[in-house]
Amino acid sequence: MKHKFDAVIIGSGIAGNTCALEMAKMGLKVVIITKKDRAESNTNYAQGGIAAVTSKTDDFESHLQDTLEAGDGLCDPKVAQSVISDGPERIQALIDLGVTFSRLKNGELSLGKEGGHSKRRILHVEDLTGRAIESALVSAVNHSPNVSVWEHHFAIELITTDKIASSSQKPKCVLGLYALNNKTNQVETVIASAVMLATGGIGQIYLYTTNPLIATGDGIAIAYRAGAKIRNMEFIQFHPTTLYTNKPDRFLITEAVRGEGGILRNLKGEPFMEKYDSRKDLAPRDIVARAIDSEMKMSGDPHVWLDITHLNGDYLKERFPNIYNHCLKEGFDITKDLVPVVPACHYLSGGIQTDLKTNTNIAGLYACGEVASTGLHGANRLASNSLLEAIVMAHRGANRIQEYLKDGVFKIFEIPDWVSGSVSHSDERVVLSHNRDELRRLMWDYVGIVRTNKRLKRALTRLQNLHQEINEYYWNFQVDIDLLELRNMVQSAILIVECALKRKESRGLHFTLDYPNKLEELVETQGS
Repeated sequence: MKHKFDAVIIGSGIAGNTCALEMAKMGLKVVIITKKDRAESNTNYAQGGIAAVTSKTDDFESHLQDTLEAGDGLCDPKVAQSVISDGPERIQALIDLGVTFSRLKNGELSLGKEGGHSKRRILHVEDLTGRAIESALVSAVNHSPNVSVWEHHFAIELITTDKIASSSQKPKCVLGLYALNNKTNQVETVIASAVMLATGGIGQIYLYTTNPLIATGDGIAIAYRAGAKIRNMEFIQFHPTTLYTNKPDRFLITEAVRGEGGILRNLKGEPFMEKYDSRKDLAPRDIVARAIDSEMKMSGDPHVWLDITHLNGDYLKERFPNIYNHCLKEGFDITKDLVPVVPACHYLSGGIQTDLKTNTNIAGLYACGEVASTGLHGANRLASNSLLEAIVMAHRGANRIQEYLKDGVFKIFEIPDWVSGSVSHSDERVVLSHNRDELRRLMWDYVGIVRTNKRLKRALTRLQNLHQEINEYYWNFQVDIDLLELRNMVQSAILIVECALKRKESRGLHFTLDYPNKLEELVETQGS
């Protein structure tokens, strides 16, 4: 069946919902496609908050310098300045939407401080900021007559002019996409003049991650297969402090805990961050994650401690109620006990290359949020800049799509329906589950916090074999969400390893024992 919209948004997090609401205000007919429930996204799990200059004691220049320093020389200063300067206006838009950021008793915004920030500028809703923002956005989307939401639909492939035999249009442009309805197992053809990718990150390709199950690199993979430029995929941010358990999906303990005075200690009880950075426990995430990794490898211990027992217990319960309650269920009272923590895959700082209007190199294809690489984060994202980037770029993306549609660039083509052919159902599902498990372990062991060429090359060889196996499976059996996710996960993993092998230095989130120093020349890596 064919459906037609002005624009399609893939992803229902802060970026996707914000973009949809802005386009709806313009009178555009929009559909949000999300493979799970509409409220399930990386946004929903963001604890710490959103960074923006909202205090008289703060300024844009200070936020800019913190961002550039964290990005380790690879940020685009013009992009960073532009995004940061738009922050206050976008924060006010969230407040107008009903997001009730935490405030002090005098009514002023309660601003937190996180690693890498020189000032208190983190707006938060207790320690459930992402959930509060997502809730307000979903409510607004539900009340918008111009926005349709397709839950449990999986975007398979983009339809572009070069894939239609009768088309000779240049430059290449997007015409829509094919999406699998997970409930009916039917593939829908969605015709649209513009497609916004807001699919989030890639956390599930690693064995341990703070990301939800939906974070399988879908946007990266479908954009790459369509011919979009992908860059700097080697920059994977590992959050330093996640609760140590035997569960693969790790509970995040926000950096704001260290911002409020939390101290990292080894299992002997000794603080160790002063050995690695003068900023100690408030050093940027890449430094803290490597420090923890180093301490664990030297001692052989499975975790380190996070100590906040010296802080006021009542204040901790009020400031971090979600963390307090979760840790209590796991047997740790953060007001009295040291909490075991380890790093876990958290955020992708590279992605689909875009400009400041969310344009990719393919006409009609846009990207915003974690899936995009704007140049803001450089080699390492400054804490809480991600939600800021998402709302700023989603707003700009909506305006850009409106401009694009007014230009009348879109041409009418006869778009074919999805053809399943004579493929059958597979009776060997174990292939998918085993390959998924192998992929996640492979990435954790060989493409983690500290890398070497030997490990990366070993990973690439196995990933290429997995890629071939899965493609054969894809062409011979009917598609379903498990197969499609695994296909995207392997493609994203290959791009990460290829970019990592191209970077002959250690910078930001990419640290390799073969090239421990930085190059004088700044280099951006491209997915092949």
